[in-house]
Amino acid sequence: MKSQTQRDRDGIDPYTETQRPLYEVKANLFKGLAHPVRVRVLEVLSAHPDISVAELLVDTGMEPSHLSQHLAVLRRHNLVVAERRGSQVFYRLAYPQVADLLVVSRSLLIEILHTTQQQLQSTVTS
Repeated sequence: MKSQTQRDRDGIDPYTETQRPLYEVKANLFKGLAHPVRVRVLEVLSAHPDISVAELLVDTGMEPSHLSQHLAVLRRHNLVVAERRGSQVFYRLAYPQVADLLVVSRSLLIEILHTTQQQLQSTVTS
């Protein structure tokens, strides 16, 4: 059995994931999302379903090695899929639900912001 550190580094292990409680599996999925760069990459892939690494570099403005590390994390967490075509590598979301998750998270953040603004407004007028 892999240690917690090994599982975290490796991402989702299909052999052990079925033996873990669902909340742990979900937490591991969110670890794959837990960096602004990875969220940005997923947003770009949501807008451009099939994009080369060269185009991702332009769209994100990142250094190649930095982008490569984040793409590796996204692959390990089964959030993106890579496909080599000639000398280029293209990426796409592994599942359309990843784009849905980004939309829902944006909606949730807007709602949280709205509630916070209302609470602040009520303390100012009190």
